[in-house]
Parts: sequence; C-alpha cells; structure tokens
Amino acid sequence: MESGQAQAAPVADGPLKEEAHRDATPVNGTGATLTLLLIEDDPAASPIVPDLLDPSGKPIRVRTARNLTEAGRLLTDDVHCILLDLALPAPGGSDSDDELAVLRHVLQLAPRHAVLALTASGDAERGAEAVRVGAQDYLFRDELDGRLLSRAIRYAVERKRSDTAERRLAEGRLRAQENRRLERGLLPTPLLEGSALRFAARYRPGRSRALLGGDFYDAVRTPDGTVHAMIGDVCGHGPDEAALGVELRIAWRALTLAGLCGDELLGTLQEVLEHERADEEIFATVCTVDIASDGRRAGLCLAGHPAPLLARPGHPARLLPYDNNGPALGLLPGARWPRMEVELGAEWSLMLYTDGLIEGRVGEGGERLGQDGMLRMIRRQLSEGLHGENLLRAAVSEVRDLNGGELTDDVAVVLLDRAP
Repeated sequence: MESGQAQAAPVADGPLKEEAHRDATPVNGTGATLTLLLIEDDPAASPIVPDLLDPSGKPIRVRTARNLTEAGRLLTDDVHCILLDLALPAPGGSDSDDELAVLRHVLQLAPRHAVLALTASGDAERGAEAVRVGAQDYLFRDELDGRLLSRAIRYAVERKRSDTAERRLAEGRLRAQENRRLERGLLPTPLLEGSALRFAARYRPGRSRALLGGDFYDAVRTPDGTVHAMIGDVCGHGPDEAALGVELRIAWRALTLAGLCGDELLGTLQEVLEHERADEEIFATVCTVDIASDGRRAGLCLAGHPAPLLARPGHPARLLPYDNNGPALGLLPGARWPRMEVELGAEWSLMLYTDGLIEGRVGEGGERLGQDGMLRMIRRQLSEGLHGENLLRAAVSEVRDLNGGELTDDVAVVLLDRAP
C-alpha cells in the first residue's frame, strides 16, 4: 500500500477479469494500473481490503489514509475509486448530527472520483442514504472479499463515468437551449402596426445547428406612415459575423426611427460597422427600401447588395434597377449610396433577399442559380398561385433541392405585399 504497500491476491478469470483490465486504465490515460484510495479510521487493525491483482497479474495499488487531511494529500489524478469508511469522525472533529458528514466532505473533495461507502453489516439504510447523497454504491465491512470488491470497484468507476457523461450531455443541451433562446430573441420582430402591407420572412443560417447567421433583416413603420425595410449580409458565417449582423440591424432600426434615411443612414451604419468589426477586411452588403405611406412609391438604396424583385399582377416579375448600386459597407471610407425612386403601383409584391438564395449550385455541373435562375423560379411559383409565406417557403426549399442538399451560405428572404 501507499501509506502502506500494494497488496496482491487473485481475481476471477473470464469476463470479470477482462472488465477489470479495461478499468485498470486511469482517467488520465497514463497506462498506470488501477488505484484505490482507502479512507478508514483504524488502519492499524487487520486489513479490511482483500489482496487484489489486475488481469495482467500486477498488484492493484491501494493507498490508505488515516484521516481526511491525509486523504487530500493522497488523492491524485491516478486514483480511480475511493473506499470510504462511514465510521470516520465528522470533519473538524465536531459532533455533527449528520451521519454522512464525512461522505459529503469527500464528495466535495473528490467530485470527479467514484466513491464506495463502507458501513457496518446490516446497516443497509445508511448505505442506501449514502448512495442517494452521491456515492456510487455501498458495501458491508465484514462481507468484503476479492471478487466482491473487484466487481464493486469496476461498477463504481463505470457508473461515475456514465454519470459524468450524462451530466455533461445535460449541461451541453442546456447551453444549446439557452443559445437557441438567445438567438431567437435576437431575430427581429417587425414594427409595422398601422400599415396595410403584409410582411413575411424566411431565415436559414449556413452554420450547422445555428439559428442565427451573418444575414440580417428588419422592417419598421415611422410615424409619418412610411414603411422602411432592409436586408443585409455580413461576409462570413461564424458567431462573430452573426453578432455583427445583429448590431447592424439594431443600429439600422434606431437610426431609422430617429429619422435617418438613404445615404445618411448607410453612412452612419458604415461607421458602426467599422467600429464594431473584428477585422478591417470585414464588410457587409445592405439593401434598404422606404415605401411611401400611400404604398405606390419607394426609395431604394443598394450597398453592394442584389437588387430586390418586384412582382405585379399582369406583369412578369422583374428585378429593380441596379445601376446606382453603391459599394458594400466597410470597403470605401466616405462612400456614397444614391437613393433611387421606384414606382410600385397599386398592387405588388416586393422581395428582398441575400445572395445565399442565388449562389446555390444547380445540377451536377456546378453552375450557380444566379439572379436569372431565381427570377424564372419565382415567376413560375407565382403563376402556380403561391404568395406570402408559402412563396418564400417554396423558394428556399427549391433552391436547397437544386443545390442537392443544405446550402452552405446563410439565406434570408423578406416579402412585402400590398393588395388593394
């Protein structure tokens, strides 16, 4: 033993022996043999731990501690299991009414180790309570033998590993749930109360298991009745880009509600991006529209972003002009973004989208869908009677199918409808 010497005695052959060999590999992966830490109140008496051998015939190390202070010194990373005598006095020598005070102390001292509680014969109730408190199992002092102890140690070690894995899995699920709730909270809720326009949106991040990507969108109605909408795309797909997209969206809403529009708004938004981005090479494309209170006209600003799609009854869907497109935000200091006037008419649908919708592959040749392919797809879907949420759902689904699987880029699509 250590604080004694290693003891040796035969263990059973067969499956039990093979199982013991598996558990002889310590948690730290050093290849050392299994180590048991015995904490008992009377080590000078006859040994209560039978001699043990691992399957290779090497003695299993048994360390013996006379008290909890000594146990703390002997409790190193290569200890797999603790055999604790519940008859030990309470920590600090106090007269505690808690019969399991010593066990609670050991569990705090060694939260990553398996613990076996040792109690008097017939005191099953105390042993069961020890398991409820946190021990992996309990044993009776006068019933120990090599086979029983070997089996109990292996069971305790495996159960501790299983409990630890389950706890980590539960913690991971909880963190994932919290992240999902956080990401959902960061998605926008359009402020369109009082507007006759109908709003729909679809959002699909490119990151696996994420709810939020670098794409962002929003829509608000200002007191003069104007409806402002925007969509944007931060280059990249990671959590930093997602966070920057949220910052830009919130800044856009605040600036819009403060009365800024067009070039002035985008210039200020570029200042926000330049201040908040982690790298000078990060940029963002943005499309903004401001729709007059009568719903018949709109102003359009493009900052390196694809032009929106306009559909009207009796006319084929078309892309709005792209001639006055300005640079993406973050590329050129002092850039300008001209505002174009667009006639919408009495009844229309206006679709804003990010390039994730048009950059998916088509067929085996690797050709991109592109704006022309998207335009043909939307025209066909409109002719089939699809509108609103159904149109966006069908569009994103078809683009994914054409790509032959999930899209690698973020996709955001916003649809504003005006019916007479």
